[in-house]
Amino acid sequence: MRDAPAAVTLDDVAAMNVADQLGRRYEMSPDGVLSVMPLADSEHAAVASRICAWLARAGWPAEQLLQAAGVQFPGQNGVGGRIPDLTVWAAPQPRSIWLSVTDLLLVVEIVSLGFEAMDQVVKVREYAQAGIPRYWVIDRDAAQTATLHVLSADKTYEVAVRMPLARLLETAPADHNIGG
Repeated sequence: MRDAPAAVTLDDVAAMNVADQLGRRYEMSPDGVLSVMPLADSEHAAVASRICAWLARAGWPAEQLLQAAGVQFPGQNGVGGRIPDLTVWAAPQPRSIWLSVTDLLLVVEIVSLGFEAMDQVVKVREYAQAGIPRYWVIDRDAAQTATLHVLSADKTYEVAVRMPLARLLETAPADHNIGG
């Protein structure tokens, strides 16, 4: 790959996302590590849609519920960019490929098959260090277990609750202090 840049930037990552005709998702950690995520299957998309619809029914404006929006955040070795499955914002966001974590209230990741460690370990650390107040991980087990993480004062996540997604969707988003 003699045409590859010496250092990959978020602009390069955005260009990779546009150029990939197979629908893979390219992300970069704050440490500059490039990740290539697989194309989401229909179950993955349905879970994201169910959560988005649940939030919309509770009154969250569509402009504050973004699916697959790029989020950039600083790291010790530069700027990283992730593309969460669903994000909830305190205010509508400007049109941009990479949004700042400012006003970001919640990130939801649906575990990609074969990438469990990325969503359950790596992103837990990165999103906590970025100061994102809430991070939810939806597993691909039979119950679609939802693990709801809440940011603590020391910028680590504590597990607030684990429950099947169906049970979560029977509650009100306000019960989980999104935005509070």
